[in-house]
Amino acid sequence: MAAILSRLLPLLLLVACAANGQDRAEATPGATTLLPEPTYWADRWRGWHFYEAPAMQEEDVPPGPPPTRTAAAQPAELLAFERMQKNLEDARKIAIVRPTEANVRKYMELEMQVVGRASYFADVAQRVAWATPSLDPTLHGRPVNATALDVFERQQHVVRASTVAALGRDHVLFFFFRSDCPYCHAFSPVLKSFEDRHGIQVVAIGLDGGALPAFPNARADNGIAAALEVNQVPAVYLAQPASGSITPIGFGVLSESQLLERIAIVASPQSQAMTPGTAKRLSLP
Repeated sequence: MAAILSRLLPLLLLVACAANGQDRAEATPGATTLLPEPTYWADRWRGWHFYEAPAMQEEDVPPGPPPTRTAAAQPAELLAFERMQKNLEDARKIAIVRPTEANVRKYMELEMQVVGRASYFADVAQRVAWATPSLDPTLHGRPVNATALDVFERQQHVVRASTVAALGRDHVLFFFFRSDCPYCHAFSPVLKSFEDRHGIQVVAIGLDGGALPAFPNARADNGIAAALEVNQVPAVYLAQPASGSITPIGFGVLSESQLLERIAIVASPQSQAMTPGTAKRLSLP
């Protein structure tokens, strides 16, 4: 009996204190009721091991998603385009899943409407380009008209020929070949004529130590082919002996116009900036 009373005594004291506080609050107008701090006896249902997450502070509340653009804020043209797209896509899906005559006809009608709008847009864009030279693609780059193309090619040939002639002052062309290669035999006269016409020296290098009729004094390979990883002939490289810079021009049989075009493009600063990894530097004799 004494053990039971000893266990109930704290609880009786807690009840008495609560009642006393209530009496004081009722006796004193405007007084604030102070409840005792919670103890195990007040919240014994929790047990000894419990955890409550702390209440989230106002600044801890995660921000909501940003406000989305309402449909009312979009231009009417965008809404019409999205509606047209959705109607066409929905009709296509329905026609694929259930290809009845009515479903397929509905899809094809919608598709014809879209094609018609696109065709009308293309016609308007073409007329705008005709009236605005800066937007006309036929006036920029390579012409498509035969007469204009002939003029363009002649101008390009003059500019490229002068560029190659200027490069011939301190550049040479390395021509790698094999004496048993039929393509090398066919290409060598073109390259020899190119050398005579544009004044840039061609250094012929035989990978097998042989020679060609157009280049009877060809040099034997001294290891430069391996350094440049030349594994296909004929091969042409543009080299500047003073700096040791060597850049590939092309492989296989090339025409004179192709040689002019490629040499002029490869030697331009724009090309060197675009593909700096193509050029190599070797110690040239």
